Amino acid sequence: MDVNAAVAAAAAIAGLCTGVIAMLAFRWSERDQARPTRSSLRSDAHAPLPPGVDTVLSVLRSSAVVLDESDSVVKASSAAYALGLVRGGKLAVEPMLHMARDTRRDGEIRQVELDLPRRGTGRGEALAVSARVAPLGSRLVLLLVEDLTEARRIEAVRRDFVANVSHELKTPVGALSLLSEAVMDASDDPEAVTRFAGRMQVEATRLTNLVQELIDLSRVQNDDPLQDAEPVRVDELVAEAIDRSRHAASTKQITMAAGGAADLHIWGNRGQLAAALGNLVENAVNYSPARTRVGIAARRVAAPGGDLIEIAVTDQGIGISEKDRERIFERFYRVDPARSRATGGTGLGLAIVKHVVASHGGEVTVWSSEGQGSTFTLRLPEAGAVRDRPAGGSGGRGHSRAGDDHRPAGAAMTAGITSTAATTTTTDPNTEIPAPEVLP
Repeated sequence: MDVNAAVAAAAAIAGLCTGVIAMLAFRWSERDQARPTRSSLRSDAHAPLPPGVDTVLSVLRSSAVVLDESDSVVKASSAAYALGLVRGGKLAVEPMLHMARDTRRDGEIRQVELDLPRRGTGRGEALAVSARVAPLGSRLVLLLVEDLTEARRIEAVRRDFVANVSHELKTPVGALSLLSEAVMDASDDPEAVTRFAGRMQVEATRLTNLVQELIDLSRVQNDDPLQDAEPVRVDELVAEAIDRSRHAASTKQITMAAGGAADLHIWGNRGQLAAALGNLVENAVNYSPARTRVGIAARRVAAPGGDLIEIAVTDQGIGISEKDRERIFERFYRVDPARSRATGGTGLGLAIVKHVVASHGGEVTVWSSEGQGSTFTLRLPEAGAVRDRPAGGSGGRGHSRAGDDHRPAGAAMTAGITSTAATTTTTDPNTEIPAPEVLP
């Protein structure tokens, strides 16, 4: 009996000790968890972002950088890294860093525009940015950087355009003013009056063409041509372009030949497409010497997004140098200003071609060699429904396809098509034809 009592007492003491130890361990664990660690102290030192700021910064279009009291980067967007603003966890642009320190000191919002060197270009090109610094809470500073490079480029293009338009308008207007004075002074000389009146007609025509092309360029840049799109026959476009330049070609004894345009259709605005192709043919005639040949040919080419119609205009003119080929589609750019004045060119024809083709989902490319001639190639979506269903239907739009701009692509279609001067005949576009030669 005494033994059992002793065992029970020992068990009770052991249970009590176990409970005390468990309670002490639980209290010790709670106190240990409440004690700040080195990592938590380090995290607090970096002043975490206020709630919701991280989400807002992630949707901003501007490059965003958040700095703490030690100028360390707490948060930076991917665009900030792409612009080279942040490197090694620090803000790499010294003027922005000074702005951040000033804002942290007095709490004022600051903004400045800077030109920064581009990373990885070696050409000294400047990156135009607008930087805005504002306090974010009591210890953080927010830096927002907007890339203004493209906006600056567009503004420069706009200024150049206005200056070029003013210059181009001033020339014929000034000529008309001088010629009118000459007519008044020569009122008693009928031959002089007739001569000056003829010159006035030339300058008035030049002014009219310039204004009309400015209107056309504005229209193709602002309007959506596919709102009034329809299937357009390529052979009709080619015939209209040739007829537009027939008189100028006959005067210079230039042979105009067309081929391979039968049963091909383009989906687009007929008026704009006719103007674009007409500009190419007119340029080919104007920049070709007498008794040469201009060829226009079309064919269907397969493309992943749908078949394309390829129209090539080839001439045997003066050709275009490599440095000029990079700029010929700019507004008012002329390869030969003297020849443009002689032919009445405004420098807007190829710019109109580029915008028309782009708005129709296509592309225009050029091959040229000085002294041999040039080939301009249009690639436009085919009106596929017209080819598949002869009795009407809505046409489908294809996609433009980039391709190598080699001479055979255009010359193989346009070379050697037999015709008489300023007349057209059609041959099989798949037939291999020798390269064109200057007529004797």
